[in-house]
Amino acid sequence: MTRKHIWLLFFNAWMCLGAQMTLDWEIQRYDGWYNNLAYHSMGSKGSKLMRHIPASYADGVYQVAAEPELPNPREISKEIMMGESGFPSSKNLTVMAVFFGYHVLAEIVSAEMPACPPEFLNIYIPDGDPVFDPTKKGNVVLPFQRIQWSQNTGKSPNSPREQINTVTAWIDGSSIYGTSHSWCDALRSFSGGKLASGLDGLFPPYTTPSLPMWRVRDPSTGKTGDKGIYGLGNAMANESPFIQAVNLVWFRFHNYIAEKLSEKHSDWSDEQLFQTARKWVIAIYQNIVVYEWLPALLLKDLPRYNGYNQHVDPSISPEFSLLTAQLIYTMMPSGVYMRDKNCTFLNVTNANGGMSPALRLCNNFWSRENPNLKTPVDVNNLLLGMCSQIAEKEDNIVVSDLRDYWYGQIQFSRTDLMAASILRGRDMGLPSYNTFRNYYGLKAAEWENISNPTIRKQLAALYGNDTEKIELIPGVLSEMDGSPGDLLKEIILSQFNRLREGDRFWFQNEKNGLFTKDDISVIMNTTFHDVLAAVIDALDNSTRNNVFVWKNDHPCPQPKQLKSEDMEECVPLVVTDYFEGSAAGFGITIAVLCLFPIVSLIIAFLVSKYRKHTFRKMQPKSEGSNVNNREGFPASEWCGGDEPFQHVFIQMHPNKIIKVVDGKKSKTRTISLQNQQNVEVTLSNNDGSKVARIKILKEYDLVLFFNDYEDRTAFIQKLKDFFNKNGVSYNVNALRERDLLKDSVSKIKRQEMLETFFRKSLSHVFDIEKRDAGIIQREEISEALNCELSREEFAESLGLDPKAHFVDAMFSVADKDGNGYLSFHEFCYILCILLKGSVESKLKFIFAMHDINGNGVLTREELTHMLRSFNEISNFLSKDQTEQVIESMFIEAGLQATQKITWEQFFSMFKQHSHVFNQMTFKGSTVKANNHLTSKISFIDKGTKDSINENHIELEGQELRNRHGKMNRIKPNQPGVFTTAKREKYESSKVRQKIQQLKRLIENYRRHIVCLVIFYGISAGLFAERGYYYGFASPRTGIVDTTYVGLIVSRGSAASISFMFSYILLTMCRNLITFLRETFLNRYIPFDAAVDFHRLIAMTAVILAILHTLGHVVNVYIFSITPISILSCLFPTVFTENGSEFPQRYYWWFYESVPGMTGVLLLAVMALMYVFSTYYFRRVSFRGFWIIHHLYVVFYILTIIHGSFALIQQPRFHIFFIPPVIIFVGDKLISLRRKKIEIEVLEAKQLPSGVTYLKFQRPSDFDYKSGQWVRIACLSLGTDEYHPFTLTSAPHEDSLSLHIRAVGPWTTSLRQLSASPNSTDEKFPKLFLDGPFGEGHQEWNMFEVSVLVGGGIGVTPFASILKDLVFKSSVNARIQCKKIYFIWVTRTQKQFEWLTDIIREVEENDHHNLLSVHIYITQLSEKFDFRTAMLYICERHFQKVQNKSLMTGLRSVTHFGRPPFQKFLDSLQEVHPEVKKIGVFSCGPPGMTKNVEDACQKLNKKDQAHFMHHYENF
Repeated sequence: MTRKHIWLLFFNAWMCLGAQMTLDWEIQRYDGWYNNLAYHSMGSKGSKLMRHIPASYADGVYQVAAEPELPNPREISKEIMMGESGFPSSKNLTVMAVFFGYHVLAEIVSAEMPACPPEFLNIYIPDGDPVFDPTKKGNVVLPFQRIQWSQNTGKSPNSPREQINTVTAWIDGSSIYGTSHSWCDALRSFSGGKLASGLDGLFPPYTTPSLPMWRVRDPSTGKTGDKGIYGLGNAMANESPFIQAVNLVWFRFHNYIAEKLSEKHSDWSDEQLFQTARKWVIAIYQNIVVYEWLPALLLKDLPRYNGYNQHVDPSISPEFSLLTAQLIYTMMPSGVYMRDKNCTFLNVTNANGGMSPALRLCNNFWSRENPNLKTPVDVNNLLLGMCSQIAEKEDNIVVSDLRDYWYGQIQFSRTDLMAASILRGRDMGLPSYNTFRNYYGLKAAEWENISNPTIRKQLAALYGNDTEKIELIPGVLSEMDGSPGDLLKEIILSQFNRLREGDRFWFQNEKNGLFTKDDISVIMNTTFHDVLAAVIDALDNSTRNNVFVWKNDHPCPQPKQLKSEDMEECVPLVVTDYFEGSAAGFGITIAVLCLFPIVSLIIAFLVSKYRKHTFRKMQPKSEGSNVNNREGFPASEWCGGDEPFQHVFIQMHPNKIIKVVDGKKSKTRTISLQNQQNVEVTLSNNDGSKVARIKILKEYDLVLFFNDYEDRTAFIQKLKDFFNKNGVSYNVNALRERDLLKDSVSKIKRQEMLETFFRKSLSHVFDIEKRDAGIIQREEISEALNCELSREEFAESLGLDPKAHFVDAMFSVADKDGNGYLSFHEFCYILCILLKGSVESKLKFIFAMHDINGNGVLTREELTHMLRSFNEISNFLSKDQTEQVIESMFIEAGLQATQKITWEQFFSMFKQHSHVFNQMTFKGSTVKANNHLTSKISFIDKGTKDSINENHIELEGQELRNRHGKMNRIKPNQPGVFTTAKREKYESSKVRQKIQQLKRLIENYRRHIVCLVIFYGISAGLFAERGYYYGFASPRTGIVDTTYVGLIVSRGSAASISFMFSYILLTMCRNLITFLRETFLNRYIPFDAAVDFHRLIAMTAVILAILHTLGHVVNVYIFSITPISILSCLFPTVFTENGSEFPQRYYWWFYESVPGMTGVLLLAVMALMYVFSTYYFRRVSFRGFWIIHHLYVVFYILTIIHGSFALIQQPRFHIFFIPPVIIFVGDKLISLRRKKIEIEVLEAKQLPSGVTYLKFQRPSDFDYKSGQWVRIACLSLGTDEYHPFTLTSAPHEDSLSLHIRAVGPWTTSLRQLSASPNSTDEKFPKLFLDGPFGEGHQEWNMFEVSVLVGGGIGVTPFASILKDLVFKSSVNARIQCKKIYFIWVTRTQKQFEWLTDIIREVEENDHHNLLSVHIYITQLSEKFDFRTAMLYICERHFQKVQNKSLMTGLRSVTHFGRPPFQKFLDSLQEVHPEVKKIGVFSCGPPGMTKNVEDACQKLNKKDQAHFMHHYENF
């Protein structure tokens, strides 16, 4: 029949539609719903397969029987289905009938979608299998994934698992138009009622990601992707070129009908044209399937159609789905011919370039852009070949292309389709073969009923000679010998009959209004040959009417029945490693993530370096700096051994002086040549001749390396000129460089020699035994005894400046021979006097040092010079103070009229301080005691038996200070501070001490402990809850089975992190904390520890974040090797199962997914924030910390985005985040309201020690307590960063004040700005104020006795407290505190002179003796204690005479050295025995506050007063 005949056939039918302007019939849905108006979902997409026989699972629910209960499916495939192929169909069915049947099967059933959660049955390959285990590994397992099932089944024996049909059961053209409206719309062109096509109009366009087309990789070439995959209505349409060709026929046929309709009805809309064409295509397709193809396949017709029956369920049965496919597989040939319209059978091009007579089936699965099928003519030739080729015989034999080389899944490119089919039957729970025969009214099979003896023998061996165990597929195949068996025919006919009778839109149903009787008649007379004739020009003369059955009189017979050996070999199995090529990149990615902290450190280091450089530029230039100190010859000094070279400059000065200045101009070595008889200069004569050595007697040699010979020559010439000018004799010689260095006395060698010198000296002075002095070689002793100390080495041994007059005087006295060096005996003489001499001998030594004229008397001028030399250490005493103390000492000794004093008068003046001189040593010497412990000799003893009686000193100081007060005497037996309390309870066992320490720890930190337990309990609970949920209680998606540890770790840590990073905001709500600490809640919550808690949460959170990252690193690795079929179950919103198999690479998870990219950015932000938050970088660059810490806004935005993708779970971060962020924002708004107010600075002063005093206006509503702090900003500095400072004003004052020490760029700039106002109108810069904020120091008045310890700038909180204390006392305010001890630890008394003024004011107003001040000056104890002793004597004398400190001018006692906190606090228990709790408040460097904390903890071990310590570090 020609195209013309087809058109005339349909013309009359279409003419009756001429007046039809709208669609007045019911359009059938694409998804199959509402076909049955009584049971809406019947036969729809996603409906269940219909069981006729109860499922047969091993457990009655879903578990599948396996070996040895049932045979290995691969064994069944090899034994039953392997055999010689190449026999024609007994019914002469064509290959077109085979692949058309495959299309029909895809039209009504699709059950290949993998299940979620993933479950595997797997095919275990027997050892040595020639296809799958040729190397005999013995461990090959082909993956087999179970298919989707209805989630409301498979939970009990009453409801066993039932599988899902993912397409409609109706013959409704779903394989042409898709199974959803959106799918169909994606296929349409929306022009002329046609489906979208390419430029030629005969091919559809390639698929797009929006279409659910399967994109399995080509197993023969490995190609993947969308290119070559056409967008059609059948997801599996591109499985092979042969299936693709059948689908293209129906694609073309729809467009053919739409085009004809458009020609006759130009006024019709696209929708009218499309739906009309679709209606006719579906009807014709129904007719061909049921009335042409099915009778040809079974040689049996369906019963007569009796009309639509709504009670007939058309759902596909699992046995029909499986067995129909099996029937088609048995008839599928190894290859398919191609021929042209002239009956010429064409050779095809193989992948290797060779030629074959036909397209090999195994090498054309999912082929993309097949070179043999490039044009529409090529597709036509393939269709013609399929019509002329006879299919394989209907028997049990299946070609190897299906049995050994079917396209595989999950890493394996090939699999066994027959073994997979057997497993699919088990997966579906199909009963045995005989069970089905009984159901369909057939006699149960016995062994004798199986006609083929080979199959009978094989089945008996496989199933243990039990026919009841024979499975459905092997049993049905045993029936097939040229035709389908009776059981298979019954199953197929029954299914198609139900499909026809239960379909309301069946074309023969006249009641649906789709077609008239004439239309139905036309449809009934249309064959598939007519359809092909409409789309293939060459079909008319080369085929007969029935293209499904070959007749002998048909033209173009096939050359021969194809066999596998006639064609190219199948491409063998390839096992793919999904992670191949990713290991290096994955490792680099992990390394990059690990580098984030390092990169952040580098950035922070660069910022800090820049800030240090900026800060140095702000510092005033030193007036005494020598701009010429770098003049001279540059060279590199060799120090000996493996020590690095030092870059130095050699300077030549008058008076025979050579100076060696290091590159950093921090150290200078002075070489005097006055006593050198002859200077030996040695030059190297090899290796470039760049070395010169100047031999220095009694010192180490100067060995210099120059850049080249020319530089050395210039230096030697200059040196010779210097020698000649100063009359220094010299000689120059040469040595090889190696010998020169070996012969030199290097700096390292000299240090070793001096070490032996000192050890021998000390052992000689103290009579230390040899075994305790250490092993000293005889040669070393000889060198040490001959060694002499230079002035610089002597000063270095004492830790003093070589230029100091004190060193010069001592060295001159000790240098008996006047040669400018100290011999061994001369140095021992000094040691004997200082360490073992009597008080008289020590004083004589001091007298001799300063008796310049040697006349046995000291003038007032020489005595002044002596005290000034003592004072060189730190310039403690001014000139007036020196004169004042000398005058006072002369008056006390009765020598006020005397200008000179003799030795006897000098001794009389100082002998009363004999206990000081008895303890006097010099620091730096080490003595090896008999107990082998090295101890430092120091002036302030730390508690030995022979230490200075500190209690005596303290009582003496109190007596002097209180001489004119109301409480002016201390009774001899009255306990005082520093007295060591001796109580028997302290001598308890270590166990009791530990118990007591624990009790005190709990008592002191019970609020902290409770809060930590609650907070971390919640965090741990969240971790455990998420871990348990995903480990045991989560919905079954398969993710737990995929990545168990990584999932639990990542999800558990994520829950804890969400909680921590949310509620960490509350620790920064300063206004809220300040308010709440005044409420009863402060008794239960330690609000003062908010910052420490903030740090603790942050550190815990970062550890959890690292754990979270590690969990996801594991997850990413596992997901990178997990096929798409599993990933589509785990992440259904991200991945769709389309057969593409290959998972996303690791970089997609890290850099292309929203959670991955935000996670990487979060790690980068966290690294920056944490590094810049460390103590060092916060101190060096507060602005960097300020700016980087504001990234918390970005951090929280990224965190929200990170979880909002819902990759694994629905977002939960907001559950924790919303409450604290609302509170935090409210707190910030309160601060912003204050920050908008400019505060006028009333007064600004630059105080000593780099302290800036600011006095500024107090806002009207500004209420605060002593000890509180504020944050200020100054926009005049060009930045809006806020810095915290403690208020030094008292609450009763009308203005606010701050004392700010310039220690960084911001504070230095503020100091400079306050010294130079911008203009006359604006004298001082204005400030922005935020606060006040509370902290622990404001609780000083809650204790009867409080101890305030301030170090450095840390004294500022106590300035306000001291003033507040005295004010409240003066107005008789009621305060709980009865006594305050203030300990001021400072390096010098001049470091914070402003505090001295405050203390002086407090002392004057302290009429009730509430305050006891103790000042500890630490600088003196670090220097030579000989001078410290003399200053100490002056200080004590001045206190006795003037009732105030010589150093500070205060009545407060001044101490030299570091405070012994433990003894001080311990003595308070004697002074205040009735007090049970003593508050200790410290602020200063971490080392000081730690010492206070250690002292409190040690004393809290005792069963006495409890010390509660509050501290702040700066």
